[in-house]
Amino acid sequence: MAMPTVAFIGRPNVGKSTIFNRIAGDRISIVEDTPGVTRDRIYTHAEWLANEFAMIDTGGIQISDAPFNTQIKNQAEIAIEEADVIVFIVSAKEGLTSDDEQVAKILYRSDKPVVLAVNKADNPDAREDIYDFYALGFGDPMPISGVHGTGIGDLLDKIVEKFPKETGNVPNDDIRFSIIGRPNVGKSSLVNAILGENRVIVSDVAGTTRDAIDTRFEADNIKFTMVDTAGIRKRGKVYENTERYSVMRAMKAIDQSDVILFVINAEEGIREQDKKVAGYAHEAGKAIITVVNKWDTLKKTNHTQQDFETLIRNEFQYMAYSPIIFVSAKTKQRIEQLPALIKRVYDNHEKRVQSSALNDVIMDAVAVHPTPTVNGKRLRIYYATQVVSGPPTFVVFVNNPDLMHFSYVRFLENQIRDNFDFSGTPIRIIKRSRK
Repeated sequence: MAMPTVAFIGRPNVGKSTIFNRIAGDRISIVEDTPGVTRDRIYTHAEWLANEFAMIDTGGIQISDAPFNTQIKNQAEIAIEEADVIVFIVSAKEGLTSDDEQVAKILYRSDKPVVLAVNKADNPDAREDIYDFYALGFGDPMPISGVHGTGIGDLLDKIVEKFPKETGNVPNDDIRFSIIGRPNVGKSSLVNAILGENRVIVSDVAGTTRDAIDTRFEADNIKFTMVDTAGIRKRGKVYENTERYSVMRAMKAIDQSDVILFVINAEEGIREQDKKVAGYAHEAGKAIITVVNKWDTLKKTNHTQQDFETLIRNEFQYMAYSPIIFVSAKTKQRIEQLPALIKRVYDNHEKRVQSSALNDVIMDAVAVHPTPTVNGKRLRIYYATQVVSGPPTFVVFVNNPDLMHFSYVRFLENQIRDNFDFSGTPIRIIKRSRK
């Protein structure tokens, strides 16, 4: 089941980022008392009463000729389209404005559930002024204070009430994957190449986002679901007018997938946005395959592929586990290898290792590379166990977690990888005191 998405919408300087950070529990968005500071959408996860959801902070919508205003408005409208619930934020301090009314008109057209939050209602006098906002036509205004946290719990209760009751599900035995990457890397062509390479499309399953279709197909007797491919085919050009517009869609697809095909354009090489999107997939703990597309367009020598692979490994050192495949969506070069590779990294992502075999590896590793001593105290490792898969996560019980430096954690990870096939998936090691 895909998690719902909540977008925070409003004119500039009503406190959207402050509320966003309050709910997220961290200062993710830049907060400054200057209109227009948040120019790009910011995306993160939050949880309330066991309901996990994604949040989008947006630049303020303002009907004026201020710098960047057209881009801000476009960003916000994209966030509105992606959202399942919209939080329309206004300010009790400034009262109802013409910009608020213009934002309301945009929200009417969206036909999405809207929660009206009146921020900066920090005192009883300010709370009395919220009734003017009934004129916006979104029901009861909810007085809140992003700075002090007043009313945030009630706001979250209302948001959760409006989450979709039914979401698109696919059979549990399907392997869900998505194709991500910055604009112009050839994602749409790759989608079409995968589906057109002797594949049998099983069905189209509606997702939670309107007009988003997850495409099911079968290859090599394995059932796959390609996440939100209709969104790529139908609306890709809208999102990819600039690179910033595609980031949130990629993040949402990552959240709904087991395996990520991270696509790089062989002609253009590696860009900064590539690192941003790949980093999000890595942090989300997804299995990742690095796909270098448009490989047919390069003039090659005996060292071209090796040099390109070295470049990728240097730029994405945290993704050393990700297999690299060089393909051409245009000529179908190596496209037929993708289903089997997706299945392999998915199996590794879901793999479980017996505790006895794991501890044999850990103890042999300690014998080869003894544990470090810090301030006269030696790290002692008692035992280890795998606690979950997807991604594989191991707990190592020690005498004092503070004595286990990240470099020794990395050493243990390498030993585990050397003994068990975890190619394609990150693994996580958690330090715990035996007590």
